Amino acid sequence: MTSARTRDRLIDRLRVDGIKNEAVLERIRNVPRHLFVDEALASRAYEDTALPIGFGQTISQPYIVALMTESLIEGLGASKKLVKVLEVGTGCGYQTAILAPFVQHIYSIERIKTLIPRVRKRLSQLKVHNLTLRHADGLRGWISQAPFQGIIVAASPPEVPQDLLHQLDEGGRLVIPIGTRSSQQLQRITRRGNTFETEELDLVSFVPLLEGTEV
Repeated sequence: MTSARTRDRLIDRLRVDGIKNEAVLERIRNVPRHLFVDEALASRAYEDTALPIGFGQTISQPYIVALMTESLIEGLGASKKLVKVLEVGTGCGYQTAILAPFVQHIYSIERIKTLIPRVRKRLSQLKVHNLTLRHADGLRGWISQAPFQGIIVAASPPEVPQDLLHQLDEGGRLVIPIGTRSSQQLQRITRRGNTFETEELDLVSFVPLLEGTEV
């Protein structure tokens, strides 16, 4: 279930699907994805598929996590890290764990309060300590910590949230799925002064990005 051979098959598939960053692939290989899902689903943890984590949320498929991470850090030197990244939609913490080695500090927002203690415990066990996590409305971003060199969003709004755009640093990137449940496009938006360059990365399927919070 969690053997090296099982993980190697996943990495081989991600390579075939176009993931090129070897550091990202190695991180996917080494992070124990089975710890982020219910025990009943652990046998499927290394399939390239999204899985439910409760509360109407999912753990994204490894390909999408790898693509979003690779797109955020593209061009970063091997010994360099992004200084500050905002993550909107912590979920189970899997994307956080994959991203952690590439960032000096992650500021992560989760709107469902019940998920937060589980994430803190799991990431602490995996020695992911470069994280500040809070219960808040992700659509508003985290103004007091802006600007961010990267923002990564794990749920889909119908259009790009302006609050997030304006919290990007110069040259910073926002990686976000845009659209409705029936049609979403993963985009990478790069800030160049007061203009924003948009690239379309892939068709995706995320839960909607909702306003407000839940206990």
